[in-house]
Amino acid sequence: MSVVIGIDVGGSTTKIVGFSGSGAQRALMKPLFVRANDPITSIYGAFGKFTDENGLELADIEKVMITGAGSSYCTRPLYSLDCEVVPEFRCIGLGGLYLSSLQDAIIASLGTGTAIVHAKKGEAPVYLGGTGVGGGTLVGLSRKLLNMDDVLHVAELAKEGDLKKVDLKIKDITSKDIIPGYGDLMTASNFGKVSDLASKADIALGLINMVFETVGMVSIFAARTAGLSDIVLTGNLTTVPQAEAIFAELSRMFSVHFMIPEHAQYSTVIGAALCAV
Repeated sequence: MSVVIGIDVGGSTTKIVGFSGSGAQRALMKPLFVRANDPITSIYGAFGKFTDENGLELADIEKVMITGAGSSYCTRPLYSLDCEVVPEFRCIGLGGLYLSSLQDAIIASLGTGTAIVHAKKGEAPVYLGGTGVGGGTLVGLSRKLLNMDDVLHVAELAKEGDLKKVDLKIKDITSKDIIPGYGDLMTASNFGKVSDLASKADIALGLINMVFETVGMVSIFAARTAGLSDIVLTGNLTTVPQAEAIFAELSRMFSVHFMIPEHAQYSTVIGAALCAV
């Protein structure tokens, strides 16, 4: 068996994936992740778990590609296997195109912050910038405002939330139909109308909405500049249940196409493996 492995080393989690076979017959193997406090432990833990679950021997592995913030700690071969460190932004672009089956798109990677990449098949992905608003923002504000720091717990609480008690909408500040059909949906100010009666659930939904709307608008501006309408969302935050509805609403309002493909949270590590393929 010939397998190319990709590893994405983050701050608290490490993701790993593989492609088996060769040429056009290469097949994506099921991705997985592990949690650990330091990058070296997480790299070896992820590698051991992946090879064990897939019945792989070292001789089966053709190449190991590593990316992510913790990739700089990998300075030695991994169990005698040479490792190649690849730029994260390149991986974001390649992974986004692969999962979406698009030829040309804006890829937004929703991690601790948010990175925006323009990816076009046959060309090197271009990092366009991004925003410091992302999962770290959601965790930090939730810890201070809700005494919660688990994103999925915040998302569960937010299911009972009401944005009308938190956000100021366009219709709240003018009777004019500035944006036909969307005055009651478009946000004029996140937390601009937060009520004394707002519950923890309302605040939780307001925080999630603020992060996603910020990421959405930055991505829309990038897409317009590139003359595109397709925006692929990747990264861990795409697993938040409210993501689909919020980005679908933004798609309708701004005539773009936000997409959350299957395995979106593993897009960057898939892109790392693709750098070798």
